[in-house]
Amino acid sequence: MFVRHGSLRRPLFLTVLVMMTAFSLTACGQNSPVADSAASSGATAAAQSDESAATDEGKESQGPTAIEGTVWVANEDGDSLSGIDAATGAVVTTVSGIESPHNVQVSPDGGTVWAVSGHANALVALDAATYELLGTAPTGASPAHVVVSPDGEQVLVTNSGDDTLSVYDAASLELRATVDLSAGPHGLRPTPDGTAVVVANTTAGTVDVVDTDTYEVTATIPVGDSPPQVAVAPDGRYAYVSLAGSSSVVKVDLVEKRVTGSVSVPSPPVQLYLTEDGTRLLSADQGTEDAPGSTVSVIDPGAMTVEATIPAGSGPHGVVIEPTGQRAWVTNLYDDTVSVIDLSTDETITTVPVGKKPNGVSYSPEPPAPGPATTSISVPNYATGAEGDHAEH
Repeated sequence: MFVRHGSLRRPLFLTVLVMMTAFSLTACGQNSPVADSAASSGATAAAQSDESAATDEGKESQGPTAIEGTVWVANEDGDSLSGIDAATGAVVTTVSGIESPHNVQVSPDGGTVWAVSGHANALVALDAATYELLGTAPTGASPAHVVVSPDGEQVLVTNSGDDTLSVYDAASLELRATVDLSAGPHGLRPTPDGTAVVVANTTAGTVDVVDTDTYEVTATIPVGDSPPQVAVAPDGRYAYVSLAGSSSVVKVDLVEKRVTGSVSVPSPPVQLYLTEDGTRLLSADQGTEDAPGSTVSVIDPGAMTVEATIPAGSGPHGVVIEPTGQRAWVTNLYDDTVSVIDLSTDETITTVPVGKKPNGVSYSPEPPAPGPATTSISVPNYATGAEGDHAEH
């Protein structure tokens, strides 16, 4: 069953006119048809040269693409979501009433904000324009992460408390399937074509590959100690997996079903995110509460080498990159902030205070809606009381 509230929706042109009069041509001693033609050709070339220069100047003056949109943050201990204006870095709305939201994901069309309540065993859908509750559905025990299929039709949730994957119809919130996974499923990402989803299993030390048509596990690949999250290459051939148990990131060939590369990072990593072109991989190096990390590692996914280390806040956990690859946002678990990173300089350019224990983070190209600065929703508690809490990943 599910509870439904409302309905889910969703030049610069330079014109040069060169006039050569008979008087000017006579004065220059160029009064023949050949000379006249040469002068005309020269004028045309000059005009084209000037136009080209003006066009190049216009391109240079345009500069980088302006960053717009909304960044959504799940504040796990704050029982809330924060919406940040990507253009200004200001928190524009806070939605409270979601108990222990561990992860958040915006739909491909930007119209719906999905979150999971770890304590209420609930999947939650919000209207991104009004911040109103659209609907809820029960999940398995201790839901960890939520993702939306590339076509926007399926919503998938890992349940770390009962080792399952719940698959929902995005329009109706009806449960389509429940898939048995390896132990401790946590982070997951779909392949770009949407035919499969890759799940990191923290307890089992594996990734499961699930066919999104048949809902069957087609591969289980050993990767290493305590993998909390994955990223999938644009061509779908490789997955990158963070290993909190060994402070490293590994590269997995999904065709050969084996690890093909590894790189160390400064502290136990959690979330990973690839630029849209697949040329840079960001690792949020969280560390632990006793020994917090404070860096984001920029990895060359081809060579599997760290090409930059960017200072962030205390306990970098979640990370997302907007589509142009210019900017990233990183949640800092232990100081309740979000670091905004300029990827052209590999520097943190500002820090945004949010709610308590910010975890998951997601980017929407849609700018913030003129909704209320604060709002509260009511989410049913589907938990039975027997479930345990998920790990802090």
